[in-house]
Amino acid sequence: MADLARKAEAFDCAVNGVTVLPHVSGALFVPEFSALLVADLHLEKGSAYAASGQLLPPYDTRRTLERLAAAIAAFQPETVIALGDSFHDLGADDRIHDDDAGCLKTMVEAVSEWIWIEGNHDPVPPARFGGVTRDELRLGGLVLRHEPATGQADGEICGHLHPAAKVLGRGRRLRCFATDGVRMILPAFGAYAGGLSVRDAAIKSVFGRCPDAWVLGREAVYPIPAKRIAG
Repeated sequence: MADLARKAEAFDCAVNGVTVLPHVSGALFVPEFSALLVADLHLEKGSAYAASGQLLPPYDTRRTLERLAAAIAAFQPETVIALGDSFHDLGADDRIHDDDAGCLKTMVEAVSEWIWIEGNHDPVPPARFGGVTRDELRLGGLVLRHEPATGQADGEICGHLHPAAKVLGRGRRLRCFATDGVRMILPAFGAYAGGLSVRDAAIKSVFGRCPDAWVLGREAVYPIPAKRIAG
């Protein structure tokens, strides 16, 4: 595996007893099922903002796909599972550049199985890129969905909330994996997706407390206990 993958493997992390490897890109690898999980790609968010008069550089989709391709190359999974909000809205398919569309289609075809989990932004992902669509998926002791369920949900891995954390006494807030060892929320993978503090009520309500964080650094993922996370 590539250096980034080896650095992710330096830490032992499990969700509901299933070993998972948080990657510096924001992807999560599940070795038992050779599955790579990503959440909240938000492809074509930049063009959606441009259409409403908020001009942003229109390269977010390309950058997101480049990072996703690198993560796939690092782990070489049999299955890729996108946990919803892969496309920023239902018009993303009409706005995506032909080169980016071709890149995505090639990526989907290059793995044995590609699964789109339905999101609130993209309840019907575009069919032309291939793959299959599910509302949720079970992998052994894991349950994969877009939005966190209310109440107890052992083994849940989801997206939607875009977790981020700031270490006490350190610099800025960074994207992170949020977990209590029983459930996990993945960071948003998209280049223009933001981050919500793991101390926000929306995230604390999922875990019943502030979760621990696996913070994305420049070259590695760093485990940070809840007591060291700033408000």
